[in-house]
Amino acid sequence: MSRQCGQCYEYKNGHEFSSNQWRKGDGSSRCKTCVGAVFGCNECSRTFSGQNALRMHMQVHRSKNVACPVCGDRRFGSGANAVMHLESGYCSGCTGAENARQQIYKFASQQSAMGPFMSHVPQLTYGGYDSGSVPDLPYRCAQCSKSFRHLSQLMQHEDQKHNNSNMLTY
Repeated sequence: MSRQCGQCYEYKNGHEFSSNQWRKGDGSSRCKTCVGAVFGCNECSRTFSGQNALRMHMQVHRSKNVACPVCGDRRFGSGANAVMHLESGYCSGCTGAENARQQIYKFASQQSAMGPFMSHVPQLTYGGYDSGSVPDLPYRCAQCSKSFRHLSQLMQHEDQKHNNSNMLTY
C-alpha cells in the first residue's frame, strides 16, 4: 500500500511512514525522510530538527542595537529584551521588579498605540481591585487574544508568532 507524502509529494510505501504519520491520512502524512528533515542556519551552519527551533535560533544573529528606555544601555536585540531588562528589576534607573512592573504598566497604559494590547480587566482580585495596582494579566495580543503578565512576554509573542518586531517604540 502506498501514499503521497504531504511535504515532498512523492508516493511512498507504507513502511516509509511512521505509524503516527500514517494515521494522519493521505496528503497529511509525512514520510520518514521529511519528518527527519534538517533545517540549517545560513549564518553559522548549525542545524535544527524543526523550523521553529531554527526560527528561535535566528534571534541570536540579530544586531544588539536596541537601547533600554530608562538607563540607555544599548545591548539588546529587540524591544522585548530591553523591556525584559526593566522588568527584571536590574536596570539601574528602575530599582525592584515590582516597581518596574508598575512603571511599565503606567507608561504602556498612557500610550494610545498600546490601547489594543491592554486588557484593563484584572483576572484575579485577591479581595478587591485597587485601581492603582497592576492587573494580573494586563496585556493582551490583539490578534489572538492571548493574555500576558509582562509586556516583554507580549512583545516576544508578537515577534515570534505574528512577525511584529516593532510593536512598541519608545
